[in-house]
Order: sequence, then structure tokens, then C-alpha cells
Amino acid sequence: MKLFTPEKSELIEIQSVEPHDDGLIIHGRIMGAMPMKAVLSPEQMRAGFRFLSFPLVFRLIAMLFTRAKTQKAGSGAAPGSAP
Repeated sequence: MKLFTPEKSELIEIQSVEPHDDGLIIHGRIMGAMPMKAVLSPEQMRAGFRFLSFPLVFRLIAMLFTRAKTQKAGSGAAPGSAP
């Protein structure tokens, strides 16, 4: 799974999520180069639920059935370039 900036550059690539004594350990790379390991504790997971609202949960479910937006073939513009 990859997370991107609003400018479409890769920010974080999550490579695996595994059980850990303190919760979950997330392995990945930041900006395609720097390896990282992050631990998600039960307390932090519960704290993350405060970000959820009904509209956000609805959007998350809708995203499961939405195709990714693709660039039109032959447009000639490089991704991220100004018009």
C-alpha cells in the first residue's frame, strides 16, 4: 500500500503489517529510500477512532468500489507538470 502527497509523489510505502508484543508493527519505506518500522499500540489505535465520522466511514466504503483515476493516454504531459 502506498500513500502519496497531494502533488502525487510517493510518501510512504507500507510493505507489511505484523503482530508485535506492543500491538502491530508496520514495515515500510519513506520517500522510496528510508526504511521504517512503526509500532501501532492499542492506545494509539483507539485514539485514531476520533478521526472517524459517518461521512468519512461512508467515503471509505465507497472507495472500495471506486476505480483509480488514470491519466488519458497520449496527453503528452508529464505527471505532475503544470498545464
